[in-house]
Amino acid sequence: METTSYKGTNKMITGIVFGVITFWLFAQSMVNVVPAVQKDLGISLGTLNIAISLSALFSGMFIVAAGGLADKIGRKKITYLGLILSVIGSLLIVLTQGAALLIIGRILIGISAACIMPATIALVKAYYEGADRQRALSFWSIGSWGGSGVCSLAGGAIATYMGWRWIFIFSIIFALLAMWLIKDTPESKAESTGAFKFDYTGLVIFIITMLALNLFITRGADWGWTSTITLVCAVITIIGIIVFVKVERNNDIALIDFSLFKNKPYAGATYSNFLLNAVAGTLVVANTYVQVGRGFTAFQSGLLSIGYLIAVLAMIRVGEKILQKSGAKSPMIWGAIITTVGCALMGLTFLPGFSYTVAVFIGFALFGLGLGIYATPSTDTSVSNSPPDKVGAAAGVYKMASSLGGAFGVAISATVYGAITAVSSVEVAATGGIIANVIFGILSIISIIALVPKDTGKTTNEKATKIDYRNNTEPEPSH
Repeated sequence: METTSYKGTNKMITGIVFGVITFWLFAQSMVNVVPAVQKDLGISLGTLNIAISLSALFSGMFIVAAGGLADKIGRKKITYLGLILSVIGSLLIVLTQGAALLIIGRILIGISAACIMPATIALVKAYYEGADRQRALSFWSIGSWGGSGVCSLAGGAIATYMGWRWIFIFSIIFALLAMWLIKDTPESKAESTGAFKFDYTGLVIFIITMLALNLFITRGADWGWTSTITLVCAVITIIGIIVFVKVERNNDIALIDFSLFKNKPYAGATYSNFLLNAVAGTLVVANTYVQVGRGFTAFQSGLLSIGYLIAVLAMIRVGEKILQKSGAKSPMIWGAIITTVGCALMGLTFLPGFSYTVAVFIGFALFGLGLGIYATPSTDTSVSNSPPDKVGAAAGVYKMASSLGGAFGVAISATVYGAITAVSSVEVAATGGIIANVIFGILSIISIIALVPKDTGKTTNEKATKIDYRNNTEPEPSH
């Protein structure tokens, strides 16, 4: 049973943000310290890249299951489990002298993120109401979007001046602080009757399908798109998806509850979240192109994206205020439009030297500006339109859309870029790769327009005080 009298505090939300950044700030920093780690551990680049990608893969595979478990056995318990796994995983990486502990540590960090993300969103839903919840979700977004924006600068600075292992020592400290800050938060879980049941069959099918899909996306180009092993992965993925959907729809205890998508605002938030995260492929193509095609160093290309970091952090609270004033639909649409325009600017590879540099800088800033405006309204729409007994599961599906969207976007963009490079110039290839992302952005805008009602999330005084004089009653609140 939930303790409904408890109201969320600043201490609680600080603990939640600290928990969230153990993944988005510290674990994500790994991608920026590859040479230092490789030199220190003496392992191959291929092995290191697999170790890095495992966190995102395991997070994506287990996030829905962990969200469902949080609803059933306790959202605070699953948050604590995630923080403990983060500490153990980070400790293994601090102590590692080779590939084995590094890989195990990265897997544990991925599972920890799968636990922390949906469980903390569900805690926010349970203990914050209305504008307070929207504020709390803004800080949650600052932890995730802001953390991923800062990780390249923070990780590089820590690795340069203190050594790369200190990244994970800081992660342990923040996880322990998070546990202390949320210790007074009451447990929250969905009301249930009877024995605890879990969809193990669905989870196994889902893991096999996602592993096959991940191998198809990440290794297809190296193996050859028509090679036997690539085709086998494709077949396993297709059969896995068909079997998974069939099993889940006939299962009383389902890993993914497809009935959630009958709620149009929730469906619109989740679909657009998937598509707008797919636009992340632009960052990979643009960064690769300015280094290969324009002769920038990695540090210089990193400086080009500083506008993204500043804009996304500055605009998250602004998105929250627009949400409260005008509802979620308007900031979600404008956020998606601004992000898509930012991507398109980076595709103007025909521009001469300085002009293109300015276009990319403005493009990155608009990318961050749009995502910052979009983040809180979208997250609030998904949370406020999920049933109280399924918030963890719904949040898990919503966050899985982020992970899978990013994976698809990067893979498709890189594939288009690589394919065009083989037959044409890098300029044409970069434009082609970015056009793919612009298409994702346009599809995201369409999904919001089609599915999200106009006044979703609106909490203005005007709306709150409108009275139905015919019945002399106030209308139901939008949440």
